[in-house]
Parts: sequence; C-alpha cells; structure tokens
Amino acid sequence: QVQLVESGGGLVQPGGSLRLSCAASGNMFSINAMGWYRQAPGKEREFVAAISWSGGNTYYADSVKGRFTISRGNAKSTVYLQMNSLKPEDTAVYYCNVKYTTYFGSAHENDYWGQGNQVTVSS
Repeated sequence: QVQLVESGGGLVQPGGSLRLSCAASGNMFSINAMGWYRQAPGKEREFVAAISWSGGNTYYADSVKGRFTISRGNAKSTVYLQMNSLKPEDTAVYYCNVKYTTYFGSAHENDYWGQGNQVTVSS
C-alpha cells in the first residue's frame, strides 16, 4: 500500500506565492517520477509539472513555465511545487502523483494519487 501526504494549499491573492509538498511512503521498490496535476471546476485534470527521480529532469506545462518550480526534498520521496506569480486561472485542486515499481526489474509502472489540495487565487 502506498500513501501520499500532501500539504500547502490555501487562499492567496493574485501575484502571490504558495508551496505545495507531497511525501510518499509505502510499498514502493523504486520511484520513477513524481509530479503535480490540477483540476479546475468543470474541467478535466491536467498536467502541471513532474520530476524524474533518477536524473532529476523537470517538465512543466506551458501555462506554468517560469512561474512554478518542482523540486525534490532532502527527505526521501518528497516533492515540492513552488508556485509564484499566481493567477486566478491557477485556481484548482492540485493532486500529487507518484509513478513507481514494486520490485527489482519490473517493467510495470504503477500510479498513485494524493487526496488533492485546494489552491484558490482571488482578491
């Protein structure tokens, strides 16, 4: 069983900043990547950012490039999303995602999602 503990959402004014954190634990042999997705009311869930665990490569949606930064924590299996210059259109529930394998040599990648954190950008 895998657990993802998220924190850091809330209400912020336009132009403000927030930092989301996500800590993964449980039955994972190896993490391939962790990332963040978001879902606004009436819209589909969309990709925000991801980081590969072995090389630390980062990936961003065009809508957040230059404003959001994804990083790994010093603690194992922790990922952060620093969100700066927030806009009202960033308002959504943000979900942490982990992609992992459960044993050495496995070609099967598992997916697990956090419970989601509300981020509201409003004056």
